[in-house]
Parts: sequence; structure tokens; C-alpha cells
Amino acid sequence: MTGELPNREQALKILEDHNCPPQVINHCKAVSKFAIEIANKIYTRGNKINLNLVEIGALLHDIGRSKTHNVEHAIVGAQIGQTIGLPLQVVNIIKRHVGAGISEEEAVMLGWPRDNYMPTTLEEKVVTYADKRVDHDSVIPIDGEIKKLQANGFLEAAERVRKLHSEISYLLGEIP
Repeated sequence: MTGELPNREQALKILEDHNCPPQVINHCKAVSKFAIEIANKIYTRGNKINLNLVEIGALLHDIGRSKTHNVEHAIVGAQIGQTIGLPLQVVNIIKRHVGAGISEEEAVMLGWPRDNYMPTTLEEKVVTYADKRVDHDSVIPIDGEIKKLQANGFLEAAERVRKLHSEISYLLGEIP
């Protein structure tokens, strides 16, 4: 890669070349499909969004799971993305998709390098939201994810997911 956005086939080959397990690749395909649906609706409502970036970012968001399945897969994936020359926008999607974002305080507690781990662009938010709504390869209601985070004591993350749901719902013209 030379900083160019790969196409769908190239993105899938990147996942395969990095030995992502088949279930991770299936999850990435499902997240990408759902993210594109959301992005298309947002676009048709007059919002500017890069549909190709959403598709490829969603396909590659879990590339770090080729090495680890803990929360650090976001950092590992971003490092892989940088190493193979993915565009910065894709690297940022990979880095910022976990937990509807990781706060600076949480990053310090995790021992992560100082950086921004919160989704900021619309494309980052759509991929993050789609990932929260896709369990394995099925779209699920957001309430389950929020309740799971609350039950595990991740109250700030649950609130971030709720706010992200409200923001995406508003852009879709839906009532959260």
C-alpha cells in the first residue's frame, strides 16, 4: 500500500494475509455491510460522508485481532495499518473504534501511548456504531450492548455508546 485507499478485494486480502481468523473476517464483512447501509442513509439525507472510506475502514477495523483479541487489538491494528501504508483515515478508524472510543484517562489506565482514541469524523463514528451493533455477524439492538457495558461496570463506555446511538439516530432521521 502507498497511502491509497484499498478496494474491497484488496482489504479482504489484507485480512487474509495477516491471518485473521475466518470468524473475524465474517464479522468485518457484516460490520462493513451494516456501516454502508447507515452511511448511505446519512448521505441521502444530505450529509457529507466518504462511503468508500466507511466500507474499507469497516472491513479493516479488526485487523488487530489477527494478533490479539483483547481491547489492545485497536492499537495493534493501527500499527499494522501504519506498517503496510494504509491511509491515515483508515488507521484512525482502526485505532478509534473500540468502546465507542477510549478516553484519555482510560488509555492511561490501559498503558496505551498518548493519542486520540475517540471517534471524531463521521466515518469513524459510523464504523464504531456499526461495530457496536454487529455481534459476530448479526445486527443486534443497541440496548443489549449498553446493558452489557453497564453490568460490567463500564458506565462511561455505556454512556458513550448511548450518545453515539443518539447522534447516529438523529443523522438517520430516527428517534433514539
